[in-house]
Amino acid sequence: MKKIIVATHNEGKVREFRQLFSKYNIETLSLDDLDRNLPEVEETGETFEENAELKARTISSILNVPVIADDSGLEVDALNGSPGVYSARYAGEPKDDQKNLDKVLLELKGENNRTARFVCVLALSIPGQSVVFERGTCEGHLLEEPQGGSGFGYDPIFVPDGYTATMAEIGADEKNKISHRSQALSKMEDKIHQLFS
Repeated sequence: MKKIIVATHNEGKVREFRQLFSKYNIETLSLDDLDRNLPEVEETGETFEENAELKARTISSILNVPVIADDSGLEVDALNGSPGVYSARYAGEPKDDQKNLDKVLLELKGENNRTARFVCVLALSIPGQSVVFERGTCEGHLLEEPQGGSGFGYDPIFVPDGYTATMAEIGADEKNKISHRSQALSKMEDKIHQLFS
């Protein structure tokens, strides 16, 4: 089976990538699956594109194989696009999904404008080639309290446009049809076919 490395330790992201790549008959390996002492790539970029490229290019250059990386997050209109690239560490280090979610809800207390979007930028780094980028978004709004037990991150407070349930309630299969990550990946479909054909 063909394999691709996804430059992440995030189990939630790995699960989504595995589901998304399974239809291409591509095995997804995370950094935790590799028996290598790889460096932790610091996300020092100011955009999703910069952070995704940093991760993909660094790991690809070390292993000399194609690597895909994503940087994703939540943009809240009433918070001027925050938490944005800081979504995973919005409440500080160590990263804590619940604390991040609580901070966003606190900052939105009493706010009527609750429109937001999930953004995902994928970077595919192939040794000797330029990095390829694709961006996907999922528009929606935020609830005042979490609902649902599946998903991860901000999923329990995010209701996608056209739905009455949160990302944490609609289930993985439905989420993967509409998510920011699946949209970015579908845009990268041609490149993936070229890579593995």
